[in-house]
Formats: sequence, structure tokens, C-alpha cells
Amino acid sequence: MNGAGSGPGWWARVSRLISFSASHRLHSKSLSNEENLKLFGKCNNPNGHGHNYKVVVTLHGEVDPVTGMVMNLTDLKEDIEEAIMKPLDHKNLDLGVPYFADIVSTTENVAIYIWENLQKFLPVGVLYKVKVYETDNNIVVYKGEQLLEISFHPYLKKIFIPLSN
Repeated sequence: MNGAGSGPGWWARVSRLISFSASHRLHSKSLSNEENLKLFGKCNNPNGHGHNYKVVVTLHGEVDPVTGMVMNLTDLKEDIEEAIMKPLDHKNLDLGVPYFADIVSTTENVAIYIWENLQKFLPVGVLYKVKVYETDNNIVVYKGEQLLEISFHPYLKKIFIPLSN
């Protein structure tokens, strides 16, 4: 081992936990008011409701043999501030975040938003996972997966295959 405690090829995951508060209303413009109420229940309240979200951002990569780090946590803290805290903290997601103007602000979509926004700040390939706790019981994990749409025949249903970044 070298002086930093890591050798060539050592791989690690590093996570950082942050919290932010935001309000939202679960409501799809593609559904009627009655359908929205039936689907989302009390979360469709026209006045909205709020959460104290917790987010765990996990990076992965080679441990630098000189610094002993996957990424400097001070830099990660600054990136999280720009990508998550500034756009989301103490905001009404539906009214204050343009991304959610036409996208339902479910926790799944919040996780995807955070992933996409973090990608703008972090080195390519270092983001491993975003885990969003809407409550202690409602948790979404997103790892950048997308679906590949395949149609075999015009009269057959489409199938979707998960892809990883």
C-alpha cells in the first residue's frame, strides 16, 4: 500500500445525506379532477402538502492513490447545494421548479430530477445512486435507469427493457 492507504484499482462508494423541505400537490394534467382525487387521495389537496425530504447521494469510483478519496466531500457538498438545495429547499415544487410544471411531483420524479440536476455538476460516471426519503416509510431509489422502447410489429404492444447508464 502507498501512503494514502489505497492502491491501484481500489473502488469505493461514498454517500452524503442532506435534508430539504418542500411542498407539492400530486396532480396530473392528463387526468380529470375526479380521477386525480381518486388516484392521489389527500395528496391531491388543491392547497398542497409538505415534506421534510431526506436525500442520500452516493458516488462511486476509484480511490485516488494520492488523496485517498473518490471525490472531495467539500466539492460534493457544494454540488449538492447547487443541484438540490437551491432549486428545491423551501419551494412549492409544482409552482417554483420549472421541471415540475408538466411532470407530476411524485417522489420518483423528484429522484429523477435530482439525478439529472446532479449530473450537470459531478464528474461523468461518478454518480451511482440517489435515494429520496419522502417519509420514513416512502423511499425511492434511482440509479439513472431508463427504458428502451421496442416495437416488434405495428399491431403488437410495445415492450420496455430497462437500461443502465
